[in-house]
Amino acid sequence: MTTTTGLAPKRADELEHLLGSLSNPANPTGTEAVLAADERAEMLAAGEALLHAYGLNAEFVPPQLGGRLERADHLCEVMRTLYRRDPALGLGYGASSLIASVTLWTAGDAQQTGHAARLLLDGRRIAIAFHELAHGNDMAGTEFAATAAPDGLRLSGRKEVVTNIGRADAMVVLARTDTRPGPRSHSLILVDRASADPAHLTDLPRFGTVGMRGVQLGGLRFDDLPVPASAVLGPAGSGLETALKALQITRTVLPTMATGILDTGLRVTVDHLTRRRLYGGPATALPHVRSVLAGVFADLLRAEALGAVGARALHLVPGAASVYASAVKFEVSRLLLEAMDRLAELLGAHFYLREGPTALFQKLLRDLAPVGFGHIARAACQMSLLPQLPLLARRTWSRPGTEAPPDVFALAEPLPPLRYDRLALHAAGRDPVMGSLPALADASWAPEHDDVRAALRDDHVELAELAAVCGQLSPAELGVDARPEHYDLVTRYVRLLSRTACGQVWRHARPDDFLADPTWLRAALCRSAPGPHRPGPLPAEVEDRLFAELLDRRDTGRSFGLTGRPLAV
Repeated sequence: MTTTTGLAPKRADELEHLLGSLSNPANPTGTEAVLAADERAEMLAAGEALLHAYGLNAEFVPPQLGGRLERADHLCEVMRTLYRRDPALGLGYGASSLIASVTLWTAGDAQQTGHAARLLLDGRRIAIAFHELAHGNDMAGTEFAATAAPDGLRLSGRKEVVTNIGRADAMVVLARTDTRPGPRSHSLILVDRASADPAHLTDLPRFGTVGMRGVQLGGLRFDDLPVPASAVLGPAGSGLETALKALQITRTVLPTMATGILDTGLRVTVDHLTRRRLYGGPATALPHVRSVLAGVFADLLRAEALGAVGARALHLVPGAASVYASAVKFEVSRLLLEAMDRLAELLGAHFYLREGPTALFQKLLRDLAPVGFGHIARAACQMSLLPQLPLLARRTWSRPGTEAPPDVFALAEPLPPLRYDRLALHAAGRDPVMGSLPALADASWAPEHDDVRAALRDDHVELAELAAVCGQLSPAELGVDARPEHYDLVTRYVRLLSRTACGQVWRHARPDDFLADPTWLRAALCRSAPGPHRPGPLPAEVEDRLFAELLDRRDTGRSFGLTGRPLAV
């Protein structure tokens, strides 16, 4: 199998080269330095300096404003370079500003977006100040208030557990601008801290965390801080709508970036088990060990395939992104968390050590945890998907002809610009990725791929069954108090969506690429087969080929994800 070309921009390789070898003890951004910074609960200073010189913030700024945010999938690959090495750098230097900036690109006017772009391109930070401890993911419950004043607005309240709020030059704040309940009760406000009166602001103590220990999680109390009326992003009262649209981007790309954590976790495990001698040979010769490692490799590939399709859908079918963003967050985070736990079982006591050759694993395991609850929890993704299922069932799953453009799945093909104005609160029954399953199952297939075709035809039958159930759900069965079996429908849907995405990525791969080999697809389908228990072992031939690919990539210093690109290991 060969490296997949065209999936990663050259600048991802450039950043990898700049960061240097992880294993070099003299490298100021290598493993030893990363672990030392984590022990001190500090950001890696050498890493931040390097990223500033590289201009990482340009990855978060649209081209028309001087940046490099042309493709969401390329953004993910660049950021994987950081998450693979130090997730705290990925979040603490990069992703926190990305989350804030997408709200500006979605709703900001020319002055607001220009100011934000200049800050970011100058290496400054923008924080996203949504969170209040009392309300968690319930943005509609936000109590932080913006009240009218003769010269603009006055901001009062607390924002807590906010990344970089203590060292950001600006922040996007979610504030209640109407005391009446309802979807138009909140607004987004751009606060420029450099010009804000410090007498009205009080920094709260930093929050200590188990993982991402270097990330500066702080809080800020506002006491009638005056801001101009021009600080509001978009129309007053549009804050929740803007946030729900814009954050579809980050709900897609953040878990997709985090696959870099599993990439390194798998590498640390393979390295350790290759060195470890058990029963007269390397531990990797044991059937159970080989089976687990091949299964984790397969799960990493299918996580990246679903993430890539979700990222490309932002460009090509943005009206359906509300569905795919929640699906990616829900499924990719599950795959990563469960895979790292399986690797920890293989490592045994070595996963727990904070020194020695496997010490990086325990940091990665702790740093990965927020992928399941940070930004939005997996349960909240289920809650957002469930009400959309009946309309998806009636308008797409039960009707032929609603297929996604082929370039959603052709990962090496160019993409049109991101159209923030085409993001929608609801997909209105549009599900072009799932709508492509019937044609995929009925397409012409080579005889040697009959097993794959049969699996996808079974998926088509299951989709019809799911449509029949979901199409009958009443509004009363779709709220936050929905029964567990109704939330299970979301899990079934996301599993079918993931399988369809993998099948289509394989069908649309270039003939000479790794993705065109059916081995990884067979593994992905086997790992996602229906059933109440953990996936069983892969078929022997599939496992052998996948394990050989895993070892080859390890020996040649290539990533374990879809791109298989060279790394500075």
